[in-house]
Amino acid sequence: MNDVLTVHGGTPLVGSIQVRGAKNLVSKAMVAALLGEEPSVLRNVPQIRDVGVVSGLLELHGVQVEEVPGPEGELRLDPSNVIQAHVADIDAHAGSSRIPILFCGPLLHRLGEAFIPDLGGCRIGDRPINYHMDVLRQFGAVVEKEPNGIALRAPQRLKGTKLALKYPSVGTTEQVLLTSVLAEGVTELTNAAIEPEIMDLIAVLQKMGAIISVDTDRTIRIEGVDRLGGFTHRAMPDRIEAASWASAALATKGDITVLGARQQEMMTFLNVFRKVGGLLDIGDDGIRFSHPGGELNSLVLETDVHPGFATDWQQPLVVALTQASGLSIVHETVYENRLGFTHALREMGAQIQLYRECLGGRPCRFGQRNFMHSAVISGPAKLHGADITVPDLRGGFSHLIAALAAEGTSRVRGIGLIDRGYEHFQQKLQMLGANYER
Repeated sequence: MNDVLTVHGGTPLVGSIQVRGAKNLVSKAMVAALLGEEPSVLRNVPQIRDVGVVSGLLELHGVQVEEVPGPEGELRLDPSNVIQAHVADIDAHAGSSRIPILFCGPLLHRLGEAFIPDLGGCRIGDRPINYHMDVLRQFGAVVEKEPNGIALRAPQRLKGTKLALKYPSVGTTEQVLLTSVLAEGVTELTNAAIEPEIMDLIAVLQKMGAIISVDTDRTIRIEGVDRLGGFTHRAMPDRIEAASWASAALATKGDITVLGARQQEMMTFLNVFRKVGGLLDIGDDGIRFSHPGGELNSLVLETDVHPGFATDWQQPLVVALTQASGLSIVHETVYENRLGFTHALREMGAQIQLYRECLGGRPCRFGQRNFMHSAVISGPAKLHGADITVPDLRGGFSHLIAALAAEGTSRVRGIGLIDRGYEHFQQKLQMLGANYER
């Protein structure tokens, strides 16, 4: 497969595209189907590689996955005959995805055992799986390291527990939710993540019969039940993809209507978009994002857990900020290595300086640890074409935006990574008038 996109930049992106269900919810809702004793139906599912990986892993474990033809993006998942998959098959199928770790709780409940291979994923920071293993041990799982991965057993029914997170990690919160719903007794998770995708996953589990309450102080309480049924659910739209296209509209002086984008989950982003100078038109069926025609404004920005500015919004927006007048400061507090993608932007002519200090906001947990996690961006910079290699999912899309905004031709390598989270992104580029070839 040709994994290189040749982009001829300098053309504003103009037109309408559609976003479907959120990557960060859909894959987790598919795993949740494993917990049920009846079939589930998930709608608004995007055709992205992560969905294919999870479908394959579910099928290895005996779940029937049926893609229903039509515009609804419907998946039917039947977990009636769950089995333990072969280690080699899991390893081969998972590839670089980290999703197998979330299979552990459901498989321990259904089969009494689980196995996960060594995991990959985007290299944007420290996401060690020991957090997940510690959580599963607290529920009563026996965890043993093996040469090719980790084997888990549940000698008896898992039991509810009290957990306090040092940091409101999305992945660990998902692990607790998927494990606690069938555990005996009550589980209490303090300092939990409360991202919109987490709340949508809680909605899925409640439809299945779970009893989950969320307090105002980031405490989630789960009362374990004896059995769960299926669900019928329409996945929330992908707020990360929507914001990525919004940033592309700013960076290329374009005008993009993102059908399916929803204001509610994007309010923090929309405020920042407007402060930069972007124009918004929020409708019932989507949001129109456009460049104002004049100068863009620089600003000071800090990423944070929800309801703060999402880290996944940061990288695409940084590309747009290279075109703003003056100095912008971005302080990344969620992933310590997420600003590494700016190296390619500097090669393209962007004026970006990275710092170890916590700039522009309150001190964060990375400030004393020698990580380059603050950026000062001076603009507007004239970007020019370059040969660049995609580092990770969001960074890759950001490089693509930079190539589209730059004068001249860029060769973007490793674009297969972008398929993990952006449905039909090349078709969408075509619809918006981008000039490229593969």
